[in-house]
Amino acid sequence: MSEPLITLRNVSQTFGSKKGDLKAVDDVSLSVGPGEVLCLVGESGCGKTTTARMAAGLAKPTAGTVEFQGRDIWSMSKSEFAEYRTAVQYVHQDPYASLNPIRDIHKTLASPLRKHGVARNRKEGWDKAAALLEQVDLTPAEAYLPKFPHQLSGGQRQRVSVARALTLDPKLIIADESTSMLDVSIRIGMLNMLGRLRDELNVGFLFITHDLAIAKYFGWQGRIAVMYLGRVVEFGPTPQVINNPQHPYTKALLDAVPEPDPDLTRTKKAGGGLRSSEIPSLAMLPTGCSFHPRCPLFEADTCDAHRPELQGLDAGREVSCHVVGRAATTPEPTAEAGTVPEPTAQAGSVPEPTAQAGSVPGPAVQAGSTPVIPQPRDGEETE
Repeated sequence: MSEPLITLRNVSQTFGSKKGDLKAVDDVSLSVGPGEVLCLVGESGCGKTTTARMAAGLAKPTAGTVEFQGRDIWSMSKSEFAEYRTAVQYVHQDPYASLNPIRDIHKTLASPLRKHGVARNRKEGWDKAAALLEQVDLTPAEAYLPKFPHQLSGGQRQRVSVARALTLDPKLIIADESTSMLDVSIRIGMLNMLGRLRDELNVGFLFITHDLAIAKYFGWQGRIAVMYLGRVVEFGPTPQVINNPQHPYTKALLDAVPEPDPDLTRTKKAGGGLRSSEIPSLAMLPTGCSFHPRCPLFEADTCDAHRPELQGLDAGREVSCHVVGRAATTPEPTAEAGTVPEPTAQAGSVPEPTAQAGSVPGPAVQAGSTPVIPQPRDGEETE
């Protein structure tokens, strides 16, 4: 695996309020490599955007470090930090608020090109801006460059935002709910376009979404980190997390995905099987595991007393749950359910008698066969 582009090591973010300090992100560690997709999934308010802002250098963590290609970004020189900021670009959630309404599309795209010396004059700026629009499937580009944001649809605005993120050839794009405000009918086109850019440009993606169906579609070949109240509760390759979720919160998120098959819909538990639908406040976090008031696997004196840490299950899989972690480390019995295991010789026990020299061995029984029981002859009495 190549060296990560961006690495978050035990980052935390605390905000002060009248109710005290609120820990929006608590001890999160993530990394994204070139051409890789990492999907950050969770409910609104779980800390996804705060984590993304720290990765983009827009917010300094109160604890932990953010490293770009192995260097702490907050210890970089001014020129090094400027290089990092051009290599990591951000696509905001709201395409209606992220574009300057008094600038046409040409100025929006050409200004960074001129500022950083990529385009030397207006003609080059126009041509390179047109090429960027074609890259995000806005054609013919000449029809869009003179327009202002209010003259575009939501999907077109978001494509312009992606084109703006590509102006300086970034190595990492942070897409913060970049499809949530788009019509369902055009989301797939947007995701396909982002996937094509990932393959063509080898750009990494930190893709933030609350929808596991979107994460499954866009990040199938990548990884998923599931967040709850500022902490990562499950992490692993996307196919494994989607097809075999381990944390009860991940299972509840998957149950919330609409299912077109009515037979499968009837088998789903109401409310995802959770004990409560109420999300605790960051100002009054539960003791122990913060998910325990809603968790169907809750165990008294364990879940409400001790905070679980991420622990490995198998290759690339991690989960933060006392119950799941204990089940994963408990060896399973070799005998199948309902069967009586064959007795094995223990130390100090008497071994089974073996045939002596000169004795006649009994009939051998093959594995899986039924032993032959001799039947009495006619007129012969049995004991």
